[in-house]
Amino acid sequence: MSISNWIRIILTAIAGIALGLVYGWVIDPVEYVDVTPNILRADFRADYVMMVAEAHQSEQDLETSAKRLAMLGSESPAQIVTSTLDYAKKNNFTQNEIDLLQELLTAMQTYQPQEAAEP
Repeated sequence: MSISNWIRIILTAIAGIALGLVYGWVIDPVEYVDVTPNILRADFRADYVMMVAEAHQSEQDLETSAKRLAMLGSESPAQIVTSTLDYAKKNNFTQNEIDLLQELLTAMQTYQPQEAAEP
């Protein structure tokens, strides 16, 4: 193979990569629609649980808080809050945020799902 053939191969590869990137990033990028919070990264999961804790502080509604936490996966609400509390302590959350999470954890540890009313 001559040098000119190698140059053509390299230029073709560069053009292919460039066209692939333009197609994937500009023309037809991936769009996530109607996804649930259970696929969130750990930091965004912690933010979500923190929002649930803040809402729970003002609403004091165990059922609603548990339903919101259930969107994060199959673990129990108490386990979800426990893992978030561990994450918060390792990642320098404020003491106020840790206190809110601790209050939510206490509430979720005593939470008992209500039975559906019989028609």
